[in-house]
Amino acid sequence: MLAACLCLFVPVHAAPGEAPRVATLDWTVAETLIALDARLVGLAQVDGYQSWVAEPSVPETVLDLGLRAQPNLEQLVGLSPDRIALSPMFASLVPRLKTVAPVTTFDLYGPDVETWPAIRRVTRELGAFAGRERQAEALINDSEARLAHLAQLLPADTPPLIVVQFMDARHVRVFGENGLYHAVLGRLGLENGWTGETNRWGFSLVGLESLAGLEGRLVVVRPYPVGVPRALGESALWKRLVEQSQGEVLELDPVWSFGALPSATRFAEQLVEAIDAE
Repeated sequence: MLAACLCLFVPVHAAPGEAPRVATLDWTVAETLIALDARLVGLAQVDGYQSWVAEPSVPETVLDLGLRAQPNLEQLVGLSPDRIALSPMFASLVPRLKTVAPVTTFDLYGPDVETWPAIRRVTRELGAFAGRERQAEALINDSEARLAHLAQLLPADTPPLIVVQFMDARHVRVFGENGLYHAVLGRLGLENGWTGETNRWGFSLVGLESLAGLEGRLVVVRPYPVGVPRALGESALWKRLVEQSQGEVLELDPVWSFGALPSATRFAEQLVEAIDAE
C-alpha cells in the first residue's frame, strides 16, 4: 500500500544555496522555526499547535503530518524534507524518521538546566540548522529587549505570582524552577510564589489543597478542561483560594508552557497586560 501511494508524490528538495526544507513533530521547535522565517514544510498536529501555542501562526503551506506520537510516514516521505528536527520526547521515532531525512534533536528542558540560557542556545542551534543564523540573533535580541521593556511597566509592589493550569477541578500544574514561566518571571523581575519541587519541565502536579497557605497572587493559564469552570464555581476550596490570592485571580490565554522565545514573549506580554489593566 505504501509503495502504491509513494508513486503519487514528486520529491522536492532545496536547490543549492537555498535554506533547507524542514519538518518537525515538536511544537517548541516549530514555533521557533516559524519565528525565524525558516522553510518549515511539515508539522504534526497543526490543530493542536493552533490551540496550545497559537502564535506565531502556522503558514498555510505547511503540511499536517498527523499525530505527534504517530506521524503519517507516507505523507512525510512524500513531502521529502531535507531535514527533520525533533526534541528528546520523540527519540523512539528516530530510527524510522531517519530513513526519510537526517534527524537532529534539540534538547531544551531538563534537570539542572538553566532555562533562559538553554532557550538562547536552542534558538541559535535552530538558526544554524535552518540556515537562519542572522534571524536567530535578531530573535534573541528582540525578545530580550521586549521583556526588559515590559519589566519597566510593572508596579514595584507586585506580589509573588503562583502560576497554575487546571488538569481537572481538583488538580493543577503549578509552575516553578526549570520551567518557561519561571524563567520569564525572573526576566521581568518578579517572584515566583511556588518554591516546591518541579519535574524536568518545570511544573508539579498537585491538588488544590497544596496551594492553601501560599503567599502570592494566583495566575491561571487557560484552557480550562471541560466542566471545570462550573465545578470551580461550586468548590468551597477554590473560593477560599481566590479569597487568599493577593489580588484578583489573573486569567491568561493559552501559552505553550514548554515553549521557547515566542512563547516566553507571549506569556510576558499577556501577564503584564493583565496586571496593568487593573
